[in-house]
Amino acid sequence: MTTHGDAAAAFTEIAASYSRCVWLDGGGAREWSRQRSIIGWLDDDDVSLTYDAAAREVTRHAGGRSEVVGDDPFVVLEAELAAGSPSDQWFGYFGYAARPDLSARPDPDLPDAIWMRPSHIRMFDHGPLVSRLGAGAPHTSTSGEGEPPLVEVRAQRASKPPADYDAAFAAVQEHLHAGNSYEVNLTHRLRVASEIDPASAYLRLRSLNPAPYAGFLQHSVPDRPDATGWLLSSSPERYALVTADRTLEAKPIKGTTARAESRAEDEAARERLATDPKYRAENLMIVDLLRNDLSQVCEVGTVDVPTLMEVESYASVHQLVSTVRGRLRDDVTTVAALRALFPAGSMTGAPKLRTMEIIDAVEATPRGAYAGAFGWVSGDGRADLGVIIRTLLTAGDDYLVGTGGGITVDSDVADEYAETQWKADRLLQALATS
Repeated sequence: MTTHGDAAAAFTEIAASYSRCVWLDGGGAREWSRQRSIIGWLDDDDVSLTYDAAAREVTRHAGGRSEVVGDDPFVVLEAELAAGSPSDQWFGYFGYAARPDLSARPDPDLPDAIWMRPSHIRMFDHGPLVSRLGAGAPHTSTSGEGEPPLVEVRAQRASKPPADYDAAFAAVQEHLHAGNSYEVNLTHRLRVASEIDPASAYLRLRSLNPAPYAGFLQHSVPDRPDATGWLLSSSPERYALVTADRTLEAKPIKGTTARAESRAEDEAARERLATDPKYRAENLMIVDLLRNDLSQVCEVGTVDVPTLMEVESYASVHQLVSTVRGRLRDDVTTVAALRALFPAGSMTGAPKLRTMEIIDAVEATPRGAYAGAFGWVSGDGRADLGVIIRTLLTAGDDYLVGTGGGITVDSDVADEYAETQWKADRLLQALATS
């Protein structure tokens, strides 16, 4: 049932009453994305899954019991879907280390995957897009209430890259010049103390940074701190959409620049992004990687690129976005397709497997859920997930913020580190207490 009520008010009440719940928030959707919210919550007997990549254990939680049921969250979710009804809907995330066959460090703080099957679901229609987001003016938001000035966070930026980032960047450059990779997405994790509870932080985040893959996930199981986690997403990037006719679509982002205060400067920033050879080369490499990924699971001759390097503008950034699309083969299930594409090529670099090995060796911190995928999968084969970027994570104490960007041989260490800082600005602002 779809209503026109206040999704934020319903969310606040549900998050306070249910330890396992999710909000897929359509309040910041694009024209290409659905403009409605889905809020789901679980009773005690409802099923959820968590994955610990260090132990390689998938645990099934239901009715007050927790039982290890496998060692691969994709395989277990596939089995749950096969055993259920076509109307079942599962909501959750695969963290960066969710595929046990790939090089990725486990997260010591949160589960490496969480999936939930709520028995209660409410939908909310957010209405026409233009009336909510305006005509694309700089720093547009869905609501201005309670927004601390952005300058407070920006003033805290480091004046130069820290030693561990410098070292990682130098190591990446060695690999690039050796021909081991063409592009490496180099990231790092910030740990931020804040007294703001996750639900309140999310309401601030959605106001500061509306996005098509915005959402909130809360998972807490009594006596299982290892199964506890919150994910607060304001992601603009589509990981994978699977439609009823088995069309598979990804919308990789590669190329990002900050928005400017004046309209003239903002338009100039947008034009630079659209024409800069470095950004265009980065985007093309990832498009080629995604075309290869989709060709592994799609019918021969169906993979195409209907949109190449289109600029999309958000509250704080302009981004260079392409669309890669194909039709799934009859012998490939939706979850198998999600696994084959995982993790998103925009968050690794190219070639994917070798670059993931480089990432594992050079990054000083684990990625956790960051760089994974968050969204929903239905028993009838449909699915829609975003890439986990511009996202806050917490296990109930400090907040974790992942941020990064694509590195090529032409990259400058100071510029690249500065980009990671302004990408994190709005996330940090949501946690500011003064």
